[in-house]
Amino acid sequence: MARARDKVAGPESVPPPGKIGTVPTDGSGHQPAAAGRRRGVFRALGLGLITGAADDDCSAIGTYAAAGAQAGPAFLWTAPVTFPMMFAVVYLSAKLGQVSGRGLFHAIRDYLPRWVLYPTLVGVLIGNTIEAGADIGGMAASVDVFLPVPFQVVVIGTALVILTLQFVGSYTLIRNAFRWLALALLAYVGAAVLARPELGPVLAGTFIPTIHFSADFLALLVAIIGTSLSAYLYTWQSNEEVEEEISHGRTQLSQRIGASDEELKHSRRDVLFGMFFSNVIMYFIILATGSTLFRAGQNDINTAADAAQALRPLAGDAAGVLFALGVVGVGFLAVPVMTTGAAYDLAQTLGWKYGLHAQPREAKKFYAAIALFTLIGVGMNFIGLNPMHFLVWSGVIQGFSTPPLMLLIMLMTNNRRIMGERVNGRAINVLGWVTTGAIFAATLGLVVSWLM
Repeated sequence: MARARDKVAGPESVPPPGKIGTVPTDGSGHQPAAAGRRRGVFRALGLGLITGAADDDCSAIGTYAAAGAQAGPAFLWTAPVTFPMMFAVVYLSAKLGQVSGRGLFHAIRDYLPRWVLYPTLVGVLIGNTIEAGADIGGMAASVDVFLPVPFQVVVIGTALVILTLQFVGSYTLIRNAFRWLALALLAYVGAAVLARPELGPVLAGTFIPTIHFSADFLALLVAIIGTSLSAYLYTWQSNEEVEEEISHGRTQLSQRIGASDEELKHSRRDVLFGMFFSNVIMYFIILATGSTLFRAGQNDINTAADAAQALRPLAGDAAGVLFALGVVGVGFLAVPVMTTGAAYDLAQTLGWKYGLHAQPREAKKFYAAIALFTLIGVGMNFIGLNPMHFLVWSGVIQGFSTPPLMLLIMLMTNNRRIMGERVNGRAINVLGWVTTGAIFAATLGLVVSWLM
């Protein structure tokens, strides 16, 4: 089945610094007609929702479920606390993509030294690929909760469905499919309601932060911060912005540069909603396991599939099945976000043609990279190692690559050569730097938890 594509993105020259972050004029101070039309076209609704839902991948669900099982409602406060940090991370990534007209690694390649570019790329590629493979394994394990299908069959079938969508579907189809898949996460609201939580402990856990200075508690806290601020969120969001511009016919870099006040305002609202949705789901996952597994003394939960199985006798089959369905549904969104995101990063670094608007024959290396990262993820599930061990190492790699990546985003969005008049204001700068500090502190906490 053929699909209509716009012109593929690829290596382009860097425009003069004075043009960046502004709307080009015709020399008389007036916007040309094309630019005026451009200012009236907004980004599609739901880009922030897709990113927020992808953040609640199988790894994150397992982490949140483990937190609820081990600490009960005492971990609920982490959802509202991480919400503004997630907003800062994703909005700044969106803003960089909108104003510079580039994906994150395209911007790093154009404006930062190679000794910064290549180590950052390696960390992100390894983290994305390992986490995608572990998520595929997590989806297969969750399917077994409600449908007895061989693990290997589910792994291969999942990969084929995902690759077909990426290779055959247009960008608009993929974006719309992802928005619907995000709704699968609402299953966790139902699972939490079926768990019948007690109001008093829930209110206390939500509004009164509790911290225990033990190795297990600190490790879980670091894991929650790390998984809610994963590096693949940054690159995916900036690349979505570029793809959205291309979908409106702005295929050249010079056409994409600049963003109006209204566009940035629209972006803030969309990202705010997406991150709110993500954190609500995080809250209800912790609530579901904290209200059942913690009370029953079942604290040893390592995966989302473990949580789904354990919930069935305590909260009923419906709760267990809903929990497992959420894992499978969001997996079909999160895995392609990771593998396509890795392909974007590699293509932008090496100057390849890239983009989901391109036919595979137009961007062969880009699509080959998507297939390669997916196949590596599938292969991880056939070499006899526990997928959760991969998730641990993925979390470690993401934990060490995320802080410098956030630092680079802060530096670039405050650089007038890149952003022009759209450099960060005081409020978003304060929130961004606090978030950057929190991410570095989480990584340091991870090291300390190992030593303890």
